[in-house]
Amino acid sequence: MTTGDDVKRILNIWHHAVVESVRHDGPDLSARQMAILLTVYLAPPPHTVRGLAVALAISKPAVSRALDAMGAFGLVRRRADERDRRSVVILPTVKGTMFLNDFAELVDSAKEEDRP
Repeated sequence: MTTGDDVKRILNIWHHAVVESVRHDGPDLSARQMAILLTVYLAPPPHTVRGLAVALAISKPAVSRALDAMGAFGLVRRRADERDRRSVVILPTVKGTMFLNDFAELVDSAKEEDRP
């Protein structure tokens, strides 16, 4: 069970990481976009709009809009599924990997700053 002090500590770490991320010169992702991006990078592939919608319990149009924005930033890319040309697979990119590595460093730095 998370105590009130733990909640404040955890939220403080998240707050510092998010504030630092918006100060950096890079994409400012919504919570939905970040959840989709993390799913693409952390969950085993393949990833499709339908699969992401099911995994995150959100609509396919919401996933598509988020992917459009992240694609414009170069964080993910779409490719036709070679086995089923009607389906589109969502793939990570080098730029997306770098973005998440940088974000992980921000979270780690915020965690270090929060230590007593």
